[in-house]
Amino acid sequence: MILDILCYTFNMQPDRSHWPEWARVLQHWGMNDIAASVLDSAGPLNFFLAQMVYLGQPFLKAMLPGGSSDALAQLFENQDESRSFATYLREENPRDLA
Repeated sequence: MILDILCYTFNMQPDRSHWPEWARVLQHWGMNDIAASVLDSAGPLNFFLAQMVYLGQPFLKAMLPGGSSDALAQLFENQDESRSFATYLREENPRDLA
Protein backbone atom coordinates (compact mmCIF):
# COMPACT_ATOMS: atom_id res chain seq x y z
CA MET A 1 0.00 0.00 0.00
CA ILE A 2 2.75 2.46 0.93
CA LEU A 3 4.69 1.47 -2.16
CA ASP A 4 1.64 2.26 -4.32
CA ILE A 5 1.39 5.73 -2.77
CA LEU A 6 5.10 6.36 -3.33
CA CYS A 7 4.91 5.18 -6.95
CA TYR A 8 1.85 7.32 -7.57
CA THR A 9 3.61 10.34 -6.08
CA PHE A 10 6.70 9.69 -8.16
CA ASN A 11 4.70 9.35 -11.38
CA MET A 12 2.72 12.51 -10.71
CA GLN A 13 5.71 14.85 -10.44
CA PRO A 14 4.97 17.99 -12.45
CA ASP A 15 6.62 18.35 -15.84
CA ARG A 16 8.08 21.85 -16.00
CA SER A 17 10.32 21.20 -19.00
CA HIS A 18 7.79 22.87 -21.33
CA TRP A 19 7.50 26.07 -19.32
CA PRO A 20 10.22 28.07 -21.14
CA GLU A 21 8.71 27.20 -24.53
CA TRP A 22 5.18 28.08 -23.39
CA ALA A 23 6.43 31.33 -21.88
CA ARG A 24 8.17 32.27 -25.17
CA VAL A 25 5.00 31.62 -27.17
CA LEU A 26 2.83 33.56 -24.74
CA GLN A 27 5.33 36.44 -24.70
CA HIS A 28 5.48 36.44 -28.50
CA TRP A 29 1.71 36.86 -28.68
CA GLY A 30 1.66 39.35 -25.78
CA MET A 31 -0.47 36.99 -23.70
CA ASN A 32 1.82 36.18 -20.76
CA ASP A 33 0.13 38.61 -18.33
CA ILE A 34 -3.35 37.52 -19.43
CA ALA A 35 -2.43 33.83 -19.11
CA ALA A 36 -0.95 34.42 -15.65
CA SER A 37 -4.11 36.23 -14.53
CA VAL A 38 -6.34 33.45 -15.85
CA LEU A 39 -4.25 30.78 -14.13
CA ASP A 40 -4.39 32.68 -10.84
CA SER A 41 -8.08 33.47 -10.89
CA ALA A 42 -9.68 30.52 -12.70
CA GLY A 43 -9.62 28.27 -9.63
CA PRO A 44 -12.00 25.35 -10.24
CA LEU A 45 -12.23 26.27 -13.92
CA ASN A 46 -8.66 25.03 -14.32
CA PHE A 47 -9.90 21.50 -13.69
CA PHE A 48 -12.45 21.97 -16.47
CA LEU A 49 -9.69 23.26 -18.78
CA ALA A 50 -7.64 20.15 -17.99
CA GLN A 51 -10.55 17.94 -19.02
CA MET A 52 -10.89 19.91 -22.27
CA VAL A 53 -7.20 19.35 -22.98
CA TYR A 54 -7.56 15.63 -22.29
CA LEU A 55 -10.58 15.45 -24.62
CA GLY A 56 -8.76 17.37 -27.32
CA GLN A 57 -5.54 15.36 -27.15
CA PRO A 58 -6.02 13.59 -30.49
CA PHE A 59 -5.98 17.03 -32.13
CA LEU A 60 -3.53 18.72 -29.76
CA LYS A 61 -0.87 16.03 -30.10
CA ALA A 62 -0.51 16.98 -33.76
CA MET A 63 0.01 20.65 -32.84
CA LEU A 64 1.94 20.38 -29.56
CA PRO A 65 5.25 18.52 -29.67
CA GLY A 66 6.53 15.81 -27.37
CA GLY A 67 4.02 15.29 -24.57
CA SER A 68 3.30 18.96 -24.20
CA SER A 69 -0.47 18.37 -24.18
CA ASP A 70 -0.15 15.96 -21.24
CA ALA A 71 1.97 18.49 -19.35
CA LEU A 72 -0.55 21.24 -20.09
CA ALA A 73 -3.45 19.16 -18.78
CA GLN A 74 -1.47 18.30 -15.63
CA LEU A 75 -0.66 21.99 -15.16
CA PHE A 76 -4.37 22.84 -15.22
CA GLU A 77 -5.24 19.97 -12.85
CA ASN A 78 -2.81 21.05 -10.17
CA GLN A 79 -3.66 24.47 -8.72
CA ASP A 80 -0.27 24.82 -7.05
CA GLU A 81 1.45 24.20 -10.39
CA SER A 82 -0.92 26.63 -12.12
CA ARG A 83 0.00 29.33 -9.63
CA SER A 84 3.70 28.47 -9.96
CA PHE A 85 3.52 28.80 -13.73
CA ALA A 86 1.68 32.11 -13.39
CA THR A 87 4.48 33.34 -11.13
CA TYR A 88 7.03 32.03 -13.62
CA LEU A 89 5.32 33.98 -16.41
CA ARG A 90 5.40 37.18 -14.38
CA GLU A 91 9.05 36.77 -13.35
CA GLU A 92 10.41 36.00 -16.81
CA ASN A 93 12.28 38.87 -18.42
CA PRO A 94 10.77 39.49 -21.88
CA ARG A 95 14.26 39.92 -23.34
CA ASP A 96 15.19 36.44 -22.07
CA LEU A 97 12.24 34.93 -23.94
CA ALA A 98 13.02 36.42 -27.35
